[in-house]
Amino acid sequence: MSSVEANSDAIFELVDPGEEVVKAATGFMFTEGPIWHPKDGYLLFSDMPGDVRRKYTPDGTVVEVANPSNKCNGMTYDADLNLIVCEHVTSALIMETTGGERVVLASHFEGKELNSPNDVCVGSDGSIYFSDPWYGRFPVFGLERPRDLGFQGVYRIPPGGELELVVDRDEYEMPNGLCFSPDESLMYINDTPRALIDVYDVNDDGTLSNGRRFADNIGTGVIEEGIPDGMKCDEMGNIWVTGPGGVWVFSSGGEHLGTIRVPENVGNLTWGDDDWRTLYMPSSTSLYTIRTKVRAHEEPYMRA
Repeated sequence: MSSVEANSDAIFELVDPGEEVVKAATGFMFTEGPIWHPKDGYLLFSDMPGDVRRKYTPDGTVVEVANPSNKCNGMTYDADLNLIVCEHVTSALIMETTGGERVVLASHFEGKELNSPNDVCVGSDGSIYFSDPWYGRFPVFGLERPRDLGFQGVYRIPPGGELELVVDRDEYEMPNGLCFSPDESLMYINDTPRALIDVYDVNDDGTLSNGRRFADNIGTGVIEEGIPDGMKCDEMGNIWVTGPGGVWVFSSGGEHLGTIRVPENVGNLTWGDDDWRTLYMPSSTSLYTIRTKVRAHEEPYMRA
């Protein structure tokens, strides 16, 4: 039985109609933050409640690589393959260099501790963008404690510069997944409880402007039903976002083309393997995959 639920035949240009989701590994608590290493051919993913970061290789092997992991969430690489990690327990965005050094990239804004960096992406100019909801101050998924900031923002760290807020501080209830369009002229940001995605123009100086609604009604925002969380853009500009029932796929024009049905609630997603056509979907207690006809849009780390 196909795992592809079509709203439009255009979905079959992205995934074969008979393609099925495969369970690659299981036995976890709540998986998130997947990122594929372009040289060494493995997937890192986080298990926040378990306070563990794990490595999956295509032969099915899963090993722990960080325990404890500061209940890390979203991860990516920069162009030099330094690992950038969102940590819930420390409320920090950190870098683990290829030489093994730990560097704190951001922990405070205007003298107040960040909520809990959640998801992150890197632009071709080296700018780092990340979301900062307060899920990492919830029990189980983080360390329960009072909030210091009075809002949930989205930030940019320019190369060699200081942390800057790139959206209005009251724009989002819980900003979460974010990604660029293939040419990096647009940035997409989703808001989990409001079940929507906005899109912004990326200006020459890296700031964001002209925010407008891209998609809404991606479920009801109730966690148990599946929510907008992780989000990625493919090479053709389509947006793939977690939601009720699995991964929702939107055209660049905002049309819901269809859904990749996954048996568990999906936390995030990324492409990997040698051809970048395997979609990895950490989903509650398991890691699932599906083969696609499209690749991820090329990010700086993929060129390494």
